[in-house]
Amino acid sequence: MNTFVDQIKIEVHAGKGGDGMVAFRREKYVPNGGPAGGDGGRGGSIILKVDEGLRTLMDFRYHRIFKAKNGGNGMNKQMTGPSAADTVIAVPQGTTVRDLDTGEIIGDLVEKGQELVVARGGRGGRGNIHFASAKNPAPEIAENGEPGEDHYLELELKMLADVGLIGFPSVGKSTLLSVVTGAKPKIAAYEFTTLVPNLGMVMLPDGRDFAMADMPGLIEGAAKGVGLGLKFLRHIERTRVLLHLVDMSSEDPEQAIQRYRQINHELANYDPELLKRPQIVVATKMDMPNANDNLEHFKRELAADDTLEQTPRVFPISAVTHQGVQQLMQLTADLLDKTPAFDSESHDEQLVAEYKAAAPDKETADFTISRDEDGTWVLGGAKLLRLFDMTDLTHEQSQLRFARQLRTMGIDDALRAKGIKDGDLVRIKKFVFEFVQ
Repeated sequence: MNTFVDQIKIEVHAGKGGDGMVAFRREKYVPNGGPAGGDGGRGGSIILKVDEGLRTLMDFRYHRIFKAKNGGNGMNKQMTGPSAADTVIAVPQGTTVRDLDTGEIIGDLVEKGQELVVARGGRGGRGNIHFASAKNPAPEIAENGEPGEDHYLELELKMLADVGLIGFPSVGKSTLLSVVTGAKPKIAAYEFTTLVPNLGMVMLPDGRDFAMADMPGLIEGAAKGVGLGLKFLRHIERTRVLLHLVDMSSEDPEQAIQRYRQINHELANYDPELLKRPQIVVATKMDMPNANDNLEHFKRELAADDTLEQTPRVFPISAVTHQGVQQLMQLTADLLDKTPAFDSESHDEQLVAEYKAAAPDKETADFTISRDEDGTWVLGGAKLLRLFDMTDLTHEQSQLRFARQLRTMGIDDALRAKGIKDGDLVRIKKFVFEFVQ
């Protein structure tokens, strides 16, 4: 079973705020009583937090819906209800968070211990102590708690590595990683041995170190999802230096240059910025009989290629005999010292545009008006529904306050403009009332 998961969709539901309370002081020896209903407590938020011990999103495969607790209701004697604790969800370092409804990238969790609030808990409703006035010194009005935010998210893990090993399947990426780090990737004499990225730390004698990732093999069409496709390309976005491994052991001398060009073509199709990363061409399997002849042919083809701005340096190694491996690691460390960290903003902007094109339009109007087949007028809209959810309909004064709010929003006039008549039914969610001119 594959235990590496790098892309998952989850639901997060923040807690509702506690309801405010309608209460009055009726204490002995307190002649001037009054409203004493307390406020509700805040609902719990959903927070993503980087856990350095995680390397995969595997845990989310079995737990995809997260709900925070609601805030406590207000109490007598002006006591505020308890606020709910936030729900903290651990994610691996390098997780990108995207809102599936809007296509917006809402966070990129790359720092140790970094936190991101992905759904905010609702505030507590106000008790009747807030609604007292000279005209109404004993109000029977209180607010329900504000609903918490609900979001549908996509979590995408992009491994954090300084160096990425790229190349066709079976060019020796896993072998090189096993030689220079303590990683134990699967190694076999067939293609697509590596199905998931492997990460290891390279420790040099001079005290320098860097993280190296062995990426899944790439084939033609990977940028469109062929083969392991995007599973490979996603993880090289954060790498600073690329080691492009090319197999020199083939009986066909043209194979090396053809595959080198195909790899760069797939990088350009996925994100042209990747070709601007420092790249060292590594000729592998130099212990094989015809490797030296293939290497000379490969170098001649590179030198004659007019499309290249600069002929890349080719570094021959044999991971089996360790020939040139230590020198390659020193050269890579020197290149890292001169290379700044890259981000993936350009590709993220492209993904946002793609997601937004497919995402449904979010309802932005304060209110909407439609009509059912049975003639009932239906009111909706984000602002109106929020007011409705926070209205305590068990008290008549709260109902009258809600009616005034609807009138202030212009809903009465809008209904008349659409032809509503006296006595028609109006529905908000499951609450139905009669329209009176």
